Amino acid sequence: MQLHQLRPKTKRSQVKRVGRGGKRGTTSDHGTKGQKGRAGASVKPGFRGGDNRIWQAFPKQRGASKKHGNSRPHRKHRFYQYRQEKAYAVNVGQLNAFSDGTIITLESLFQEGLIENTSQSVKILGDGILKRKLTIQNVPVSKSAAEKIASAGGTVESAQ
Repeated sequence: MQLHQLRPKTKRSQVKRVGRGGKRGTTSDHGTKGQKGRAGASVKPGFRGGDNRIWQAFPKQRGASKKHGNSRPHRKHRFYQYRQEKAYAVNVGQLNAFSDGTIITLESLFQEGLIENTSQSVKILGDGILKRKLTIQNVPVSKSAAEKIASAGGTVESAQ
């Protein structure tokens, strides 16, 4: 017996090949005709026949500068808003926590627990009644707050 005479003992099973046209087989769940019925055809997820993808049509999260879609530069979305950090508000009434004659800076406001950190911007507003004589240094103050501080006998020194 030679190598070319070897044969397997099991019979060869022939599987019916479908989706290849002609008289045998069917469309193999690709339907009949159309873009998705052709060989090698594929449609990307989210493609809606040239219309905007569904997530492109919806408003985006505030402050988002990059929109979904291709990478070319395009105009801002109609709901686009530039996110700005607002100054943390401290009212004049909260300054009664300090004792008379205290010099108030960002550090002292942080140590008293009126602001969360010294890197954020802060503004003193005129809500409440001030009963202490205080000196405010290098902290922005509103007009009404400056009047209340002056009427209590305190001073406002701005950073110039």
